[in-house]
Amino acid sequence: MNRLAPALLEWYAGHGRDLPWRRTRDPYLIWLSEVILQQTRVAQGMDYYLRFTERWPHVGALAAASEDEVLKMWQGLGYYSRARNLHAAAKKISQEFDGIFPATQEAVRSLPGVGDYTAAAVCSAAYDTPCAVLDGNVYRVLSRLFDVETPIDTTAGRKAFQKLAQSQLDTARPGCYNQAIMDFGALQCTPSQPRCETCPLAGRCLALAAGTVAERPVKQGKTKVSDRWFNYLHVTCGDRTLLRRRGERDIWQGLYEFPLIESPRPADFAELAAQSYFHELLGDAPWRLVRSVAMPRHQLSHRTLHAIVHRIETPVLTAAAERLAVGTASVGDYAVPRLLERYLTKYQM
Repeated sequence: MNRLAPALLEWYAGHGRDLPWRRTRDPYLIWLSEVILQQTRVAQGMDYYLRFTERWPHVGALAAASEDEVLKMWQGLGYYSRARNLHAAAKKISQEFDGIFPATQEAVRSLPGVGDYTAAAVCSAAYDTPCAVLDGNVYRVLSRLFDVETPIDTTAGRKAFQKLAQSQLDTARPGCYNQAIMDFGALQCTPSQPRCETCPLAGRCLALAAGTVAERPVKQGKTKVSDRWFNYLHVTCGDRTLLRRRGERDIWQGLYEFPLIESPRPADFAELAAQSYFHELLGDAPWRLVRSVAMPRHQLSHRTLHAIVHRIETPVLTAAAERLAVGTASVGDYAVPRLLERYLTKYQM
């Protein structure tokens, strides 16, 4: 098959999306867009990109921000490790690269949270480095056009597709080509109901000829999803509310939440009230259960969260509770998981 570049670039000229990070060669702005758009639709990520660039227009400004500020700005996007890595990378650029965004693929790859895809996307767009990107859209386009049966989630598959992607790259316009093939996958060669009838590459699509479009790309295994039960204690005392910061090595690292009792299965309130942590926070004070709110099931990539928020009022705080108390009026200033943001929007803020 002849290289795809001419046909893809022609299609892109007439159908490509006009996005602000495509109107610049600033590697910081391109990198920022790539991090925001990981696991995020363009329509959702656009507002975050604009807010980030308005508040932190260059990498030095982002490096000078606090992690809490960055997490708060990121609130609602999910996959919060992206925000922590974004901030860590900005600080590394400030400290180790004299505040200048690195200009080689290897140096960009050394930044926290940057993998092969992001390094290739940034360097090809900002510096015309001849490196092909490989994301979900590219996997899909190439697997269909060449009718590739090799699973994309295997080492052999990743190597084979990287070689194939590189072989099709327009080395004279690598950034434009990479954007073209990604947009082609996002708009034309979509996961379901691809627009094969209007596809300019239909005549050379081997999967279309073989009737295997719906089966491409091939994946070897499915991600196992586990259930977790979160029982939140939304405790208030006068004009103060209890908040704690989540620790490391779990979801939502660094975000804030109400005191949490996690259970291996659904638990009623009486079971929670009998636990030592509950007594540590509320002691023997005449606390009052105001209401219990069962939140809609919250789906993450590997977990299904079942959360209940128990709203409790107490006239006094124990010593343990005092350490968690913040002004209720300031709760909205803290970065919280999307699940609790929805609760606060509906029931408190």
